[in-house]
Amino acid sequence: MFGKKKIQKIVSLMLIFVVIGCSMGCAKPQSADIKTESDKEDKIEIGLSIDSLVIERWQRERDLFVSKAQELGAEVNVQNANGEVAEQIKQINYFIDKKMDVIVIISIDDLALGDVIAKAKKAGIKIIAYDRLIRNANVDLYLSFDNEKVGELMGKYIKKSIGNSGTVIQIKGSPTDNNVKMVQSGFESIIGTTDIDIDFACSADNWLAEIAFDATSDYLASGKVPDAIMCGNDNLAAQAIKALIEKRLGGRVCVVGQDADLEACQRIVEGTQYMTVYKPVEKLARNAAERAVSMAKNEPLELEETIFDGKYDVPYERLEPIAVTKENMDEVITGKYHQRNDIYLNVN
Repeated sequence: MFGKKKIQKIVSLMLIFVVIGCSMGCAKPQSADIKTESDKEDKIEIGLSIDSLVIERWQRERDLFVSKAQELGAEVNVQNANGEVAEQIKQINYFIDKKMDVIVIISIDDLALGDVIAKAKKAGIKIIAYDRLIRNANVDLYLSFDNEKVGELMGKYIKKSIGNSGTVIQIKGSPTDNNVKMVQSGFESIIGTTDIDIDFACSADNWLAEIAFDATSDYLASGKVPDAIMCGNDNLAAQAIKALIEKRLGGRVCVVGQDADLEACQRIVEGTQYMTVYKPVEKLARNAAERAVSMAKNEPLELEETIFDGKYDVPYERLEPIAVTKENMDEVITGKYHQRNDIYLNVN
């Protein structure tokens, strides 16, 4: 009997230790859960709505923006609108529902987002218009390049290349992109001082590159050859050059674009594209991430410059673009934006 009692006592003690151990073990996850929830509440959350990832530069800038924001301790939710305005509005509403601290928008239509931005601002969310101004929306910050200067650089290069007279055709970007209007204003300010004739102009709706091929092909089919082609970006320039090459005119017409895409830089050193405008997008993306985190912390912008969006003067951070040709490719681009082996891939 004594042996049985001793065994029962030992078993009872063991059960007590097991219960205590389980209680202690169960308490740890609860504590971890509370800590995780607290961390989540403190984490800065940024929504990034991108027009489309078809264009090379947006892919690069997305990665740079996300990397810098994460480095600063923020989380970024990236959404791709695929060029659809309704989808972009849906994404911004989603960010509002998720109670983002800041929403960064690469807009598709400069006039279509006013209502949803007003809704976001009413919810206390800060708005950054990235690269493209959103009109009549009173965003908290517009961060971009000097887009009028982009147009001026294009006009100056064409003037230098063909002289004070000649024929130019224009394949402009999307008419819903406010930057296109600014680039056009800068371009006209230069071309308007010459006798250069803009013989034909069209817009590439939604930046559809194939429009540039069709427009150039149709113009050449009329029996005319322009002295220069001004393209809204390097994707459009690629298609215009494709049409020229089909007519054995590659390298004989001055074609200019913007964005310094890798293929554009390759065409420049090969001689089929004459010039592109480089915009230091690495700096733009990192600045935007820094600004977004700062705004989430309610820190002052400390910007003196503003831009009129049609109704409001909004804070404006402006970066400078640079004209890139075969002559300064290595100075501006090689080893800094693209690698030499990639740029000169097709050059013996």
